[in-house]
Amino acid sequence: MTDVRADGPQTGGPSLRRVMGPKLLLFFVVGDIIGTGIYALTGQVAGRVGGALWLPFLLAFVVAFMTAFSYLELVGKYPRAAGAALYTNKAFGVPFLTFMVAFAVMCSGITSASSAAVAFGATYLAAFVKLPMVLVGIVFVIALALINFRGVGESVKANAVLTCIELSGLLIIIGVGVWAVINGDGEPSRLVEINTADKTWLVAITSATSLAFFAMVGFEDSVNMAEECHDPVRIFPKAMLWGMVIAATIYVLVSITSSLLVPAGDLAAAKSSALLTVLDVGAPGFPREIFSAIGLFAVINSALINMLMASRLLYGLANERVLPAVFGRVHPTRRTPWVSIIFTSAIAILLVSFVDISALGGTTALLLLVVFAIVNVALLVLRKDKVAHKHFRAPTAIPVLAAIFCLYLVSPLSGRPASDYTVGAVLLGVGVVLWFVNWLVKRGLDRRSERVG
Repeated sequence: MTDVRADGPQTGGPSLRRVMGPKLLLFFVVGDIIGTGIYALTGQVAGRVGGALWLPFLLAFVVAFMTAFSYLELVGKYPRAAGAALYTNKAFGVPFLTFMVAFAVMCSGITSASSAAVAFGATYLAAFVKLPMVLVGIVFVIALALINFRGVGESVKANAVLTCIELSGLLIIIGVGVWAVINGDGEPSRLVEINTADKTWLVAITSATSLAFFAMVGFEDSVNMAEECHDPVRIFPKAMLWGMVIAATIYVLVSITSSLLVPAGDLAAAKSSALLTVLDVGAPGFPREIFSAIGLFAVINSALINMLMASRLLYGLANERVLPAVFGRVHPTRRTPWVSIIFTSAIAILLVSFVDISALGGTTALLLLVVFAIVNVALLVLRKDKVAHKHFRAPTAIPVLAAIFCLYLVSPLSGRPASDYTVGAVLLGVGVVLWFVNWLVKRGLDRRSERVG
């Protein structure tokens, strides 16, 4: 196998603009992890595990952190957009598997952004004005597409600002918890309560962890931005690992605060507005509108980053010739992959308009866990592929353990609901159809070329 160049696309034309340094990349990682997950999933996780809400988030971080080591080694060897799909293609050389991995990752980004659009209108915007959910979602996605097209420099700078805003909201929740503890409020015994009403303690923990994992997976989006970073081989390890540590610390503190102040049953009943319930209990005089406004910025940031990732993923796959070259087209002025932006935004609009996104959160985590298991195995396979430049190298035991844990969280043993597998099978079935259509198109083009030749 040949090494992957980092100096431009293989499809010809202009390359992506390198605008991200270590600080912007750190904000990108933190902002991608912290967002819709913690702002919208806290209540659902509490419903599965009980008062020990902090434990699933901590375990999800451990599994994600181990997988991040594999990503760091691979992005150091192949510093290009496409991420997991690129690594799968290089390790196994099976076009169908590569396509399905890419499809799963792209779906996770688009469905996550679509979920953010729903949270934007149904939970946080509703605190200010009542508008038709579908209309709000469509306008929301179009606005993201325009920012994405404008340029990644503007997008990641907007991400840095939005990350600071969404962090302020979580720091408010943590501050409320500290104030409550100082004043003798809160119930510490809830922190060790595990919901075993209809399941064992192990299933309760792993079921909640499999859902909480959705809130920790944003770090891998940054891999698809490799071609727009200055010196990605050098800056990625510190930015990714520190970003994950910062996000995990905040998650654990927020979940501890939530459990201290509000019983797990009440958090579960509140669903996506669980943090607003925590605020009402811990600081009843604090204006709900302020936190709702912060929540709006949080879901905007998550959606923006996910749409950035999805479009860059298609661009990278076109450069690897896994998808038609049209997806690799870069706008000559804005230097952004405009065809991929239009395509991914159109899919997001369809999802917002016709699909119940709330049912896809667990399925998204399911698909990403499968992808992460494949990436960890791919790393071990690609150890035989040597490159000339120096890069990060993960201890061999880490990807092995990470693959095992990911597969366990995918399996029914983890307590994952059957609906996750049903929706996942439907999504992958759509991917199979798309693969077949793409194969027919390529076959027709090849035959036409033979006749012309």
